This record gives sequence, structure tokens and C-alpha cells, in this order.
Amino acid sequence: MKTFLTTLSLFAILFGCSTSSHIDDSLPPYSINSEVKLYTTASNTDHRLTLTENLKFKETPQPIESEVSVFVNPQKQYQSFIGIGGAITDASAEVFAKLSADKQQELLNAYYDKEKGIGYTLIRTNIHSCDFSSGSYTYVAEGDKDLKSFSIQHDKQFRIPLIKKAIETAGGNLLFYASPWSPPAFMKDNNNMLRGGKLLPEYAQSWANYYTKFIKAYETEGIPVWGITLQNEPMATQKWESCIFTAEEERDFLKNFLGPTMEREGLADKKIVVWDHNRDLINHRANTILQDPDASKYAWGVGFHWYESWAGGEEMYDNVRNVYESFPDKPLLFTEGCAESFRPEGYQTWRNAERYGRSMINDFNNGTVGWTDWNILLDEKGGPNHVENFCFAPLHGDTKTGELIYTPSYYYIGHFSKFIRPNAKRISTVSSRSHLLSTSFMNENGNIVTVVMNQSDLEIKYKLYVGTSSAIEVVIPAHAIQTLVY
Repeated sequence: MKTFLTTLSLFAILFGCSTSSHIDDSLPPYSINSEVKLYTTASNTDHRLTLTENLKFKETPQPIESEVSVFVNPQKQYQSFIGIGGAITDASAEVFAKLSADKQQELLNAYYDKEKGIGYTLIRTNIHSCDFSSGSYTYVAEGDKDLKSFSIQHDKQFRIPLIKKAIETAGGNLLFYASPWSPPAFMKDNNNMLRGGKLLPEYAQSWANYYTKFIKAYETEGIPVWGITLQNEPMATQKWESCIFTAEEERDFLKNFLGPTMEREGLADKKIVVWDHNRDLINHRANTILQDPDASKYAWGVGFHWYESWAGGEEMYDNVRNVYESFPDKPLLFTEGCAESFRPEGYQTWRNAERYGRSMINDFNNGTVGWTDWNILLDEKGGPNHVENFCFAPLHGDTKTGELIYTPSYYYIGHFSKFIRPNAKRISTVSSRSHLLSTSFMNENGNIVTVVMNQSDLEIKYKLYVGTSSAIEVVIPAHAIQTLVY
């Protein structure tokens, strides 16, 4: 029987870009005789992305009813993976600037170095101010419809230097995209960057030009821009920077202004992501925009957040799957999530980390190609934030003591980002009991990464089957997450 390694060449034909599934029934069954590295993070232990065991697959008979199992089928493959990362906001950059040189390097390594840290491969940033800025600002003078005064000078003090250092630490290549929270006040019907309002029709072309000015200005600074989202949270009237676009308004702005302007300015290769809001209404937005061929041709894919469950709702993963199945040629990108209601005594709150793990596993299993956390760094108050919307980040910098505070969320994210690399393919993975959540990816080098999460209060023994007859036996502690690399 062929070994796992001798079958790798057969998988090369499966590494295309389609988000739909692919199966090749000609591939032989698996007989794996390779080492499995097991990494664990667990509550009430010292394990934090710790290599806890080296295991070996062995021939294993049919599982029995009483066993807990995780089944991986590398022959069934799905979407291609583009990356995991977080947002470098004004707040993150301002806190970073207050750290000592040693702590700055520690943070850069912690996020962007694959060996020393968790190997982030993408960055999101804000186009002019958002709530996580020290104040509201734009890149143009008041009333400058022609954008003659456009300048990103503000970002050159803190944000751009940090972005450049992140790219350098990651080896010179990160997927970088940007999102606007609001047009300048003079372009809106409420004459205010805050509290919702809408883009005035007479400024639609000017606002479309604004995106292209931003992209070109950042690329002049040596920061390649992968893409943009059209509008952050277009259905939320917030006390901070916000702007409302109905589905029809976003569709029409994309097809009549933003898409053609990007083409005309030589930026047709930049990705445009629509929606960029919660899972609850994602299907209506996707249906409205992507079923219009004149709009859909400009949309790379659909972005979404997780905050619908914070308003008393549930985590609507089936909505994500519906978009994946309805529009398989339009990738799904998780663009923002964080734990809100900051309080200093809550740094080590384990349920915050479990929310990351639960979301990442379910989002990936429902077709998502990339996952973006919110701020990479905030201070000891959960800011700075000019409207006091303080939140948690995976890392906090205490500006009083100069120390970095690592939260459990950092390690949970790392169980994915450190091991699953760009261009990996998700492969079929299911658990036999609802206690365990699981997902798997195959990297380009043929290594498989399986992530298993236990949200229960029980230690659980399970068998990981790869193919139909090879397995290892693993114990996962209560409230833990494990990554198996083989």
C-alpha cells in the first residue's frame, strides 16, 4: 500500500483556486507511517501553543460506537486559504510607538514571525479615521470635492511605520487591505463622519476617487495593497465613524462608480470586498450585489464580522455556508471580530479565546478563505478610542509598566495561523461527537494541519482517523485547543 508521502504528487492537481469542492476517487486509501506533532493550549494549565506530544499513526480497525473520533479525508478538498491576521489601526500603532524598542520587536515577532510567533500573513487597516483612532480626521481639506489636498501625512507618524515593520518581519510579503468607516463629513447628508448618515449622490464620484488616491499613496510608500472593502458595517449607525449603504445603494455605487473608477485608474487588479458586516444579513447583501452581473464583475468576494451574536442573536454560520454554496466563485473573508466590553481584570477570560476558536473552525468549514482579527494591540484601557468603545485585543501593551500582556485569544488564533499557510486547501474533517469542533487544511508542502477544540468541562480521549484505517489516540483537556501537524 502506498504511504502518505508517495501520494503527495497526486494531490498537486487539486491545488487550484476554486472555492468549490473536488474529489478524486482514483487516489488510493491511506496508510500513514509519519510522526504527528501535537500542540496544546488548555485552561488551568501552563500549556500555551506547547508541543505536548509526538505521536505515530498506526493501522486501526473500524471505530466502535462508544469511541469519540475525528475523521479526516484528504481526498475531499475545498477552498484555498489566503491567510490569517489582524488590523493595524491608529490605536495599535500609537500604543506600539509607546513601547520600548525591545517590546516593539517582541510584538513584531509574536505576530509576524512564523518561528518565534504565530505567523500572521495578512493586515487590515482603516482608510482615515475609525473609532480606534485618537480623533476623527480625513485626508482632504473641508469641502475639497476634487481631492486636490489629498495627503496621508497623518498616517506617516505611527501607522505606516508599523505596517512596514510588520511586512519586514513577515519576510517582505503580507496580504494588505483597507476599509473606510465614513466619507468626509461634507460628502454626507448629515454633515458628520459619525452617527451614520449617507453619501450624497453628488459626491459619489469624488468618494470613488478617494479609494484610488489612498491605494496609490500607500503604494508610493512601498506598501502593496491587495484590496479594499467598500464600506465597514454599512447597516450600522454608530456613535463613531459610520455610513449607511442599503444593498441596492452598495450595488449601484460599486457598478456605477467604484468599479469603473478602479479600472480607469489602473487598479483593476485590486480586490473589492462587499458587505463587510455581520453574518445575519449577509445573504440579502450577497444576493442583491452578486446576482447583478454589472456589479458582480467588480466584486472579488464578500466580507463579514461576527457581532450579530452580541445583540442577543446566534452565530449564524449557516448563512456563511449559503453564500459559499450560492456563489462558489466569490470568496468569503472574515474581516473583523473582537471581544468587547473591556475590563482590565478580564485579560485571561477563556471564553473570549473559545469564541475565536469556535468562529474560526466554523467559518473555515463553511467556506471562508481568510480570517482577520480586529486590533493587533491596544493599551491597558482597551484603547485609545475617541468614542470610548473600548475592547480587548489578543495583546495589550501596558503603557504604565511597558509590559506586553498576552491573552488566551492570542494562542487560540495561533493554533491556526502558525501552521496553516497561504494556498493551503481545506480538507474534509468531521467529529463523531458535538463536544469536539474540528477543521483541517493541507499545506502546499503536503503537510496536513488538523485543529481540534474542546469547549466542554470534560477531558476527552479521541481517535484521529486519516483515511479509513490509520489513526492515533489523543487526549484533549477540558477547555482546550489542539493542533496536530503530520
